[in-house]
Amino acid sequence: MTLATMPSATADFSPATVSLRGLDWVNFFLAGTLAGFGPYVAVYLADQKWTQEEIGFVLSASAFAGLLSQVPGGELLDATRSKRAILALGVLVVALSAIIIEFRPTFPLVLIGLTLQGVTGGILGPAIAAISLGLVGHLALPERLGRNQRFAATGSLAAAGLMGLIGYAFSYQAIFLLVIVLTFPVFVSLSRIHATDIHFGRSCGAPHHHTLEQPTRAGRTSLWKSPGLLVLALCLFLFQLGNASMLPLAGESLIYQGEGSSSLIVSALIVLPQIVVAVLAPWVGREANNLGRRPLLLVGLGALPVRALLFALIPEPRALVAFQLLDGVSGAVVGVLTALVIADLTNDTGRFNLAQGLVGTASGVGASLSTALFGVIAVSYGRTVVFLSIAGSALVAVLILWFLMPETRPATKPVGLFK
Repeated sequence: MTLATMPSATADFSPATVSLRGLDWVNFFLAGTLAGFGPYVAVYLADQKWTQEEIGFVLSASAFAGLLSQVPGGELLDATRSKRAILALGVLVVALSAIIIEFRPTFPLVLIGLTLQGVTGGILGPAIAAISLGLVGHLALPERLGRNQRFAATGSLAAAGLMGLIGYAFSYQAIFLLVIVLTFPVFVSLSRIHATDIHFGRSCGAPHHHTLEQPTRAGRTSLWKSPGLLVLALCLFLFQLGNASMLPLAGESLIYQGEGSSSLIVSALIVLPQIVVAVLAPWVGREANNLGRRPLLLVGLGALPVRALLFALIPEPRALVAFQLLDGVSGAVVGVLTALVIADLTNDTGRFNLAQGLVGTASGVGASLSTALFGVIAVSYGRTVVFLSIAGSALVAVLILWFLMPETRPATKPVGLFK
């Protein structure tokens, strides 16, 4: 790797406070913007008299595009100096998709719009992680990722509540006007992040690179030879294989039980874990340096089989709300530690973002298979068996992590930027 003969190390490359605060609000408003592309899309299209087959097709196309974009998105982020430009382009695509859905909800145009929006799934999240790493460096990354999760969870909660009120008071169509409006503060917040504060080398896992040229990178095949990275990808595949179908199956079981307040309970199942994430994520970021990555990952992944087992054994609807708080524990830990462990494993390789794409693809495949696989089990064997099956697959992920995942925490004492 070619190094410039400059005396300062990357530890001296300190970002301005305004850049750090700008990243806070990018997380907040971007999460709020993306909240509109959750269940509201399906509900709005159904309100527009679309058939279930049409809705399923465009949503599947969006998810498939998200899977295919993960690895190319990682390559692009590693190679591109301006991570802000990539993030801005992704947000612009999200705004364009919302405009199409809002004003021209015809099948061909919505298919194009949602496919483009799905592609941003391989860009936006990894771009936030890359900008974070470029701003604060490896040692301060745990605390920064915890802060990102807190602002994202808070933004998602605020937007979901506001969208629910708008949908109730006006129409589901009005929700996408809010999505369009929310993209503007994302751009404003992004402009607050100084481009000169984002260290190009360390934003792609090459922290000692200081020149304008591309850093010398490890070969792509070296990622497949990293046992820790492969174990992490496998564990997250199994985790998402179980986790992605938990909430839909719980909601369906409430309907089939004839629960009168099912809509309120489902709303609580969605909202309460996000509150837990907002509260817990900063603590996870701090303790990742004190306790280590592996113990916290065991807690985060281990919360899923416990939750699935409780869902299977205690079908009381209101008890499900309490059990669902464990989803917030998993969300906080996995949300913070996924990018952090990848940064640990790819430090000095220049392949941080490509590795994010590979692990993201594994997670996405698990989530995509989840509803189909466990939906068949639910139809064939019932709710108890399906939740026990989810608990079993999630437990396999915990055991693999326990026996095969190394501790990746660096020995150097962390640097705190937000105390």
